[in-house]
Amino acid sequence: MKRRLPPLNALRAFEAAARLGHMTAAAGELSVTPGAVSRQVRHLEDWLGAALFEGAKNKPQLTPAGVSLLPALTAALDQMEAALFKVSGAEARTLDVCCYSTFTVKWLIPRLYSFQAQNPGIDIRLSAADEGLGADTERYDLVITAQGRGAEKSATLLPLFAERLGPVMAPALAATAQVREPAGLADLPLLHTQTRMDAWPMWCAARGAEFAVEGGQSFEHYYFTLEAAVAGLGVAMAPWHLVMDDVRAGRLVAPLGFDESAYQYVARRRGDADVRLDTLCDWLERQAQAMAVP
Repeated sequence: MKRRLPPLNALRAFEAAARLGHMTAAAGELSVTPGAVSRQVRHLEDWLGAALFEGAKNKPQLTPAGVSLLPALTAALDQMEAALFKVSGAEARTLDVCCYSTFTVKWLIPRLYSFQAQNPGIDIRLSAADEGLGADTERYDLVITAQGRGAEKSATLLPLFAERLGPVMAPALAATAQVREPAGLADLPLLHTQTRMDAWPMWCAARGAEFAVEGGQSFEHYYFTLEAAVAGLGVAMAPWHLVMDDVRAGRLVAPLGFDESAYQYVARRRGDADVRLDTLCDWLERQAQAMAVP
């Protein structure tokens, strides 16, 4: 009997975009452009006769059809991959890595080219999660997350870098506001991230700043908050590692610099011996050490 299946590229594009939560992250994993991912997803939607994503393009959400399709499709692709490696007699080369979605887009993906160039035999499969990242991690080889300061290196934990927070805004807003001290932020529109509502209070406590930080627009992920700041909608309280490229490029201005927060980024790895995972952890440690300090 002839199978009625859509093109594999369309299935892979949807699965990656749905799993990672962002077209840009899916494009990085598949080594194509975000536009190519979008076209493949539309192709699959046309084939199914059902929408898989809904909402604004910069904030797509899975439809009920997409939610229903994703787990079965991920399981099927995992099974295909395992079967292919078994038949070929080759050791599975894919490492499953999970981290925050904005961290994936702004920090990890821009650096992965160097890892892949140095280690062409090791494939990385990225997954994104923004809530409960430390809870269900058994399926991943490595989880990059944030936790309280003071973690020490061990067989399963690799400290990467301390988080540094600072207010950032568009150059035009900075030129108008002329902020030279924390009190200068009091009359400006503040931007918040729903997954990190403690960012403003934490920075104010560290700086001894006393002004109301409630109110203002709130966004689901840091990625959207930062885009709003670039667009001049207000001031975002952002970690240095997520905005350093935008600051260097002049898309954002950080008039008061950055201060260490109560958090540090760490990588939690599986405890069993794996040369591929050792290689990835060594590379991550070097990337963290080489990261510029504000």
